[in-house]
Amino acid sequence: MISGSKNLLIGGILLLLILGSGWVIRKMEKSIEYQPAAEHSPDYYLNHFTAVTMGDNGKPDKRLSADKMVHFPDDDTTELSKPKMTIYDENRPPWEVRSETGWVSGDKELVLLQGKVKIDRPAAPGIRPLQIITSDLRVQPKNNYAETDADAHAKSRDDWVESTGMQIWFAQPIRVKLLAKVRGRYEIE
Repeated sequence: MISGSKNLLIGGILLLLILGSGWVIRKMEKSIEYQPAAEHSPDYYLNHFTAVTMGDNGKPDKRLSADKMVHFPDDDTTELSKPKMTIYDENRPPWEVRSETGWVSGDKELVLLQGKVKIDRPAAPGIRPLQIITSDLRVQPKNNYAETDADAHAKSRDDWVESTGMQIWFAQPIRVKLLAKVRGRYEIE
């Protein structure tokens, strides 16, 4: 009989432990608020997108277009397919910058042009044409500035220069700074 009481006591203690741990688990589950992870899902997209910013003079300053634009509300970023950025200069031909894909930061301070990037400025009276081929260009539109760490190849008529890394200022005075491993050919006319 003592052995039966002992088994009953042990069984009762085990039952209390099981019920108690179940109660604790339910309390913990109720106190933990599950928050779903923020999804990086688009809220809208546009095909054949174009946006133009105007300068203080009321004329176009920059134009950004893309085959497709996808906006993400969680961080206000934008992804672009085949973007084309045009940077206007009142007294000179506009710069045209194209790439395979692009990304625009939420504050619009940074545009990443990814993949192969082609920068063109056509000729005009007294101005030579210029073409630059590079990749992965970081553009600060408000500063008319762009940079890359990748190889860059610039060509103007028969002259060419190549480097690893480049900085370019599109506004007057226009400057191109070649960062490393620079080599080129310049023919005097």
